[in-house]
Amino acid sequence: MDLPQDLRGAIDKELRSLSTKELSTIAQELSKRYREGLGIKGESFLKSSKDVTAYAAFRMPATYAAVIAALEQVKGVHRDWRPKSLMDIGAGPGTAMWAATNIWTAIEEITLLEREGDMIALGKRLALEADEAKIRGAKWIQTDITGEWEGIKSDLIIASYSLGELPPEKLNKVLIKLWSLTSGILVIIEPGTPVGFSRIKEARETLIKEGAKTIAPCPHDDACPLQPPDWCHFSQRVARSRLHRQVKGGELSYEDEKFTFIAVARQVIFSIQGRVLRHPIIRKGNIQLQLCTLEGLKGRVITRSEKEAYRSAKDLEWGSHI
Repeated sequence: MDLPQDLRGAIDKELRSLSTKELSTIAQELSKRYREGLGIKGESFLKSSKDVTAYAAFRMPATYAAVIAALEQVKGVHRDWRPKSLMDIGAGPGTAMWAATNIWTAIEEITLLEREGDMIALGKRLALEADEAKIRGAKWIQTDITGEWEGIKSDLIIASYSLGELPPEKLNKVLIKLWSLTSGILVIIEPGTPVGFSRIKEARETLIKEGAKTIAPCPHDDACPLQPPDWCHFSQRVARSRLHRQVKGGELSYEDEKFTFIAVARQVIFSIQGRVLRHPIIRKGNIQLQLCTLEGLKGRVITRSEKEAYRSAKDLEWGSHI
């Protein structure tokens, strides 16, 4: 998975003003601030426009990949759905916008809500380099969603890596407002950690109480069968640029972004029987699957003697639906 060429070119253009050494220093300082909990506490750990540029440049590829992977699961169960409007909540530099318009080309109206002025400025500069006029013409609104704000009814609403920065006591209020503005599908994406999953699990419970229908990744609206220390998450491999490897001190040409998410809709168009929760284990003569199904968690072993099922199972991946 890599960024679209126009977005990659826009990011490279932004990075020309910063040396590799300077980028490396900023990246290390940002990691330190985040580990100290500034971002988790709701206080911005981005202190300057250089911080914003460096953070966006090195998080956008992974975030983009996670959003694409989540939306592909949504598209897999809502195959004929064609959203025309998108609202991106806590948009950052607009990563989810770039991903969603890649998945659904019918999107015409785009609204992005973001708290940080420097992040909006960067997002606008990146958007100016887009091939698509709808990205260049997207509407940016500076607002803090923990306060009072006006939203726009939209076919698709995405909150990507943003709800984790909300004070816990305000999460449910924000979720209910987002759902009230959703005319089609609401997608919430968080880091693929136990903490991120607990947040997604809480969001799922709140939204189902509001009448939402789970469409991905879960095959049902029942209580989540996973119990600690287990958690539901997925992985997407991301290509690293040469500069990315230099700044992060990594040797590999890729990294794996772990993410967790929930997608809910006003109505279910296509029901699935289950979701593959881990990498399939392929052994001589059989394939072992761990599934979340309509009946709960199930392990299934498909042998070579089950010719049709075995042939289909060979194409399954972590995150595939059955």
